[in-house]
Amino acid sequence: MSDKTEARQAIAASDSTALLRLLQLSSPTLPVGAYTYSEGLETLVQSGLVQTVEQIEHWLQQELICGAVRIEAAIVLRAYRAKASEDWDAIAYWNHWLSAARETAELRQQSWQMGRSLVRLIEQLHPELAPKFEDRSENWNFAVAFGLTAAHWQISETVAVLGYLQSWASNLINAAVRLVPLGQTAGQRLLLKLSADLEAAANNLLTLADDDLTSSGWGLAIASMQHETLYSRLFRS
Repeated sequence: MSDKTEARQAIAASDSTALLRLLQLSSPTLPVGAYTYSEGLETLVQSGLVQTVEQIEHWLQQELICGAVRIEAAIVLRAYRAKASEDWDAIAYWNHWLSAARETAELRQQSWQMGRSLVRLIEQLHPELAPKFEDRSENWNFAVAFGLTAAHWQISETVAVLGYLQSWASNLINAAVRLVPLGQTAGQRLLLKLSADLEAAANNLLTLADDDLTSSGWGLAIASMQHETLYSRLFRS
């Protein structure tokens, strides 16, 4: 076997491993409790503001363009790059930054709960990382933990950001399937339609400067604040 053939096989094996790790990290079976959150969507449905698949699509598209998930994915990228250089001070900085940027207590608790769950899982899978986590914070945001895990598993940064956004969209569409309700096929059709929006958002974030980490998430903030006073709730946010 030639050296070039061996090199190609090694690259293919590496790419396959990274793909499998990405599928694991973005899977709905990841034990972080994502399925228990709707990120204000439950409020919007109960109030009658979101009732159709077209309205859900519009809401998700606007969130990708100027909402909080845009900032979360940007922090995934910064945590990823900081982990790649083992700059744990920068990781801690962006973790605290994101905690401060959360619009409501509900959304902050969601981010922390999912982050803690992922950190506990990674500490069990990779015990060598446990001291790093324990030394810097008690409350890890999910976006930060996601970026750290993706870097440790050698998933490319572009694919990691896209995987985070895909996981977010999939979770909210599944929430909409239960809340509106939508049919499963309608949900999958919507997820497919969002592919171009997810790719555009991920590509935009790759060159987004720190000074441009802004969002216009007042609609989400209001929906989240109203959620805790709903008469009945299926979701925790």
